[in-house]
Amino acid sequence: MNRTDRLIAIVLLLHSRKVVRAKDIARHFDIAIRTVYRDMKALNEAGVPIAAESGEGYSLVEGYHLPPVMFTREEASALYLGGKLAEHFTDQSLREPIASAMAKIFAILPVEKKNYIERLESSTAIFGKRIQFKDGFVDDALSTIQDAIVHRKILSIDYYSNHRDSVTQRKVEPLGLIFYSDYWHLIAYCRMRKDYRDFRTDRIKAMTLSEESFTGHDEFSVKAYFEEHNRMDTFTEVTVMFKKPVANYLRERGYYGLVEQKKTDEGVIMTFMIPDVKYIVGWLLSFGDNVRVIAPMELNQMLLEEAER
Repeated sequence: MNRTDRLIAIVLLLHSRKVVRAKDIARHFDIAIRTVYRDMKALNEAGVPIAAESGEGYSLVEGYHLPPVMFTREEASALYLGGKLAEHFTDQSLREPIASAMAKIFAILPVEKKNYIERLESSTAIFGKRIQFKDGFVDDALSTIQDAIVHRKILSIDYYSNHRDSVTQRKVEPLGLIFYSDYWHLIAYCRMRKDYRDFRTDRIKAMTLSEESFTGHDEFSVKAYFEEHNRMDTFTEVTVMFKKPVANYLRERGYYGLVEQKKTDEGVIMTFMIPDVKYIVGWLLSFGDNVRVIAPMELNQMLLEEAER
C-alpha cells in the first residue's frame, strides 16, 4: 500500500471508531510508530481535524464527516464511456481491474443514474480495432510495465522484431507507455543497444520484472521522445496503388501514416508519411499482385529482396 492510500485508509479507520491508539494504527497497517506520527502530522497539514489525547489515542474532531462520492449524470456517462474504451484498448492485465472499478462506481449511483447508464449500455458499441495478441506472446504486460515504470525496476524481455523475424533478449529501463497506431508502446532505455528504444507491447514474447533498480534519465521526456521520432520532416513519403480487389477494403480503414487517398479506375492511390520505409515492406508484400509502388522507386527493390528471402 502506498502512502497516499494509507493516509486515506487511516482517515476511514478514524471515522469508523471513536478513538484509535497509535500502536493499533501501527499494527493495523504494519508500520512503525514513528511512521504513524508522521502520517498524523501530514493529515493535519492537509486539513483533516485530528485530535490527539495523551494516553488515549487519536480521533476525528466531532462534526467532521467524509463527503460522499457523488457523480453528476454527465460524469457518470463520461466514466462509463471511458471505461468501455479502456477495456477495448488495453490488455488482459488491466481489463478485469477496469471492469471491477466500473462495477464499484455503478454500485453507488442512485437509481435514476443507474437507469441512464443502462440505457447507454444498450445503445453503445465499440467496433474499433482491438489489440490482438498472437499465440506465444505476452497478453498481460501493461500492469507489470506500469509497476516497473513507477518503481524504476529493470525489465527483462524477449522481443520479436518483425523486420528481422527474430527474437532477442533485452534488459531495459522502462520510462513510459504511449498508445499510438492501435498499439501500446513501451519507451525504454535498452542496455543492449545503449540507446532509447520503442517496443510494441504485443511483440513481447516473455517478460520478467527484476528486483534491480535503475537511476538516471532525469531529463528524459516521453512526450519529447515521441514528437522527435514522429517529426514530419524526418519522414519518407510513400505512394502506392492498390488494385480494386483490395481497394474497397483498404479505403474503409485508417492506417498509421496515411495522409491522402485518391480513388481511380484502377483502384485507390494511397500516400503515407512513415519514419522508415522498411516498416511498410512486409505489409505491402501481403497484398501480392494487388499492389504497385509509385514512389519511392527504391521501395520496389526492397520488396523484391524481401520476397526472395
